[in-house]
Amino acid sequence: MTTAAAPKAPQHPKIGKLAPAFSLLDQNGAKVSLKDYKGKAAVVLYFYPKAMTPGCTVQACGLRDTKAELEKLGAVAIGMSPDSVARLAKFEDKHDLNFTLLSDEDHAVADKYGVWGLKKFMGKEFMGLIRTTFIISKEGKLVRIMDKFKTKTHHDDVIAALTELND
Repeated sequence: MTTAAAPKAPQHPKIGKLAPAFSLLDQNGAKVSLKDYKGKAAVVLYFYPKAMTPGCTVQACGLRDTKAELEKLGAVAIGMSPDSVARLAKFEDKHDLNFTLLSDEDHAVADKYGVWGLKKFMGKEFMGLIRTTFIISKEGKLVRIMDKFKTKTHHDDVIAALTELND
């Protein structure tokens, strides 16, 4: 008798290495690639479980409201979730979001970044997106992984990390 192996814990890419490449559709249906930002801006790539849910909305609005600060620090925010392009467009419109949202419906990019894994909610276990933020340098290298934060203060944590990295 064989037993099914427990799912392996996801592994994040390593700090100091090139961040995994991606090309996905944004909320407007345009293709966006990580390489588009190389040499131009640091990327705050944040993975969130589902557009228009309370925690994800608070997190997105915090980044929306600090866009000018992010730009001063030489960074742009990119949100990524398994939502459809149409749902991302509604999310952007409903909350006046001012940054790129990417659709990773098959969670292939989430897998590359090690953020698709086993979650628990209300006593049930299921596979889903684990809320995590990656800061990627202008050179395309992974410089910070943030996986312990509150959605209400996520933007403050991001700004503090970018400030520290720029010093």
